[in-house]
Amino acid sequence: MSFSTLLADTWRRHDSLVCVGLDPEPGRLPASLGGGPGAIGTFCRAIVDATADRVCAYKPQIAHFAAQRAEDQLEALIAYIHERHPGIPVILDAKRGDIGSTAQHYAAEAFDRYGADAVTLNPYLGRDSAQPFLDRADKGVILLCRTSNPGARDFQDLLVDGRPLYQHVAETIATQWNGHGNCALVTGATWPEEIAAVRALVGDLPLLVPGVGAQGGDVEAVVGNGATANGTGLLISSSRAILYASNGEDFAEAARAATEALRTTINRYRPAA
Repeated sequence: MSFSTLLADTWRRHDSLVCVGLDPEPGRLPASLGGGPGAIGTFCRAIVDATADRVCAYKPQIAHFAAQRAEDQLEALIAYIHERHPGIPVILDAKRGDIGSTAQHYAAEAFDRYGADAVTLNPYLGRDSAQPFLDRADKGVILLCRTSNPGARDFQDLLVDGRPLYQHVAETIATQWNGHGNCALVTGATWPEEIAAVRALVGDLPLLVPGVGAQGGDVEAVVGNGATANGTGLLISSSRAILYASNGEDFAEAARAATEALRTTINRYRPAA
């Protein structure tokens, strides 16, 4: 089943636009889990089991695993999600972007080694750097557009032919790169007006929106500016506010409560399907 089909189905089944970012920080894990890569795997599986019926996707961040020599835990985690909670798409947050055979290897890493359903990419090197990913019609290709970090304006807001560069990125990807219908864009929650501008340019293209929770993005503004007419179109990502809702033995239960609270808040502002 393709990423776009998985996502649409999970939006409907779980009535949720919440994407949980799996960004394990060893220093913040509950002491009861011990240490080392094994603790990372145990922590993430517990979070997944506690929240699986309240999310539309999971988004493990590759650097949080690789820095701890826990790539095998990442592989096992994605396989675990697919086996224990089938139908929930997994986005590998890798922000890859390179040319030629290197891009082909990165695509194989994301989709064949890790088994991800989608991957985040940096489009700065142009279409040829994304082509090996775009060619995988069953996989999602989620490209950076207007990101949530303060430095995003350094380049993304530069005017090109009278419009900010990020708007050219959005339009080009929606109209020229999306031949297989497998593209999506990253638009940060801290810039709701820019989300509205992107939505106007790309139609119903899915938007992955980080920046709510710990980064302070406003849920009402995100939904109001980014949801499609049927009340979907968004993957609103939260990591730290969910993962570290408690540092005690009740961490999984607290993560579920935080996920449910975010889901309820998002659904309050969604247009009726």
